[in-house]
Amino acid sequence: MSPGTLICFDYGEKRIGVAVGQPITATATALEIIAVRHGRPDWERIEMLLRDWQPQALVVGNPLNLDGTRQPCTDAADRFARKLAGRFRLPVHRADERLTTFAARRQMPGRVKVDAEAAKVILESWLAEQQSPAPTATGATA
Repeated sequence: MSPGTLICFDYGEKRIGVAVGQPITATATALEIIAVRHGRPDWERIEMLLRDWQPQALVVGNPLNLDGTRQPCTDAADRFARKLAGRFRLPVHRADERLTTFAARRQMPGRVKVDAEAAKVILESWLAEQQSPAPTATGATA
C-alpha cells in the first residue's frame, strides 16, 4: 500500500468510532465518536473529518460472528460503506472487526470512547494485514 492517510470507521447503529492511521508506520490514533440519530450518521461531521484529514482511502469494520457468519448489523455496516464510497468517491476497504471492541476495552478500561478505540484497533489490524507478505506455495523457499 502506498503512503497516505487512512480513516477507519467502526460503524454502530448509535455511534460510529473513528480513527486515523498511516500505512508507513502501521499505526492509528483514535479520533472521536460520531452520533447516529434515527439511523442517519452525522454526514456533515464525517465530511468535515475527511476534508481536514484528506485520506487516501477509508476502512470500515466488518462485523461478523466469531465463526465468520454475518450478524444483523453487518447489512447496516455494508450500506454505510457503500454510502461512504458513493458520497466521497474514495476507495473503501472492509476490515474484520471480530473481538476489536473487547480488545479496545482491555486497552482502555473504564474509558467511554471505546468506539473510537475499537476503530483504532480495526485500522491497525488491517494495516498489519496489508504489510504481511503473501503466503508462499507449500514447499517453496523464500
